[in-house]
Amino acid sequence: MLNTEHPVSDKELAGCIDHTLLDATASRERVRQVCREAVDFGFHTVCVNPRWAPLVAEQLHNTKVRVGSVVSLPLGADSTKIKVAQAKDVIFAGADEIDMMADLAAIIEGDSRYLSNQVQAVLRICRSMRPPVVLKVIIESAALTQQQKVFACQILDACRVDFIKTSTGLHPAGGATVEDIKLLREAAPSCKIKAAGGIRTARQALEMLQAGAERIGTSSGVQIINELKELKAAQKTGNNVEG
Repeated sequence: MLNTEHPVSDKELAGCIDHTLLDATASRERVRQVCREAVDFGFHTVCVNPRWAPLVAEQLHNTKVRVGSVVSLPLGADSTKIKVAQAKDVIFAGADEIDMMADLAAIIEGDSRYLSNQVQAVLRICRSMRPPVVLKVIIESAALTQQQKVFACQILDACRVDFIKTSTGLHPAGGATVEDIKLLREAAPSCKIKAAGGIRTARQALEMLQAGAERIGTSSGVQIINELKELKAAQKTGNNVEG
């Protein structure tokens, strides 16, 4: 059921969505289509692989939609030097926001120095830009234990990254859960939370926002907004009939 006390409008929900296209077989026309959808629906960001960042920057020029790209997806096992180089590359290609995969080995082994140094190296690049580039760090929460999630959040909170993102959406362990959103919010109070991975319905998106997420990463943005409009129309019709 929709939260009738504090209903979320379709425009508000759209403004929380990173409209995502990370398919390796995506065509130039499909990228253009995603950009058109983002402008039409009022999505916050279009997030694509680095190969398409220049095209997205061109397509979204003079619009309110932000340009997003990824670093070290999906494994996160690149060296710090490579991650920094990738971040510079996509920023110079026009990215306003970066979603970087964290080093999972560092999280699993509890290597706070390696994880912190790597994140800070990329964060310095983002912060040096004018305006600063938003950095979201993905921890692949479904693949971690509760203790490992808390450890990662504590490091990222201390680094003051902009967002902690649950998932790539590409790991077999799964994607975002309401429980993980609540845990990440509590463990990293200085960071915003991005829910991603397996979010395909309006109900799921709203549950993530109600749990504390401030951004939703999904390739189903159009479907989600259309579904929310239908749910609200049906709810309005039902209320009118009852009245």
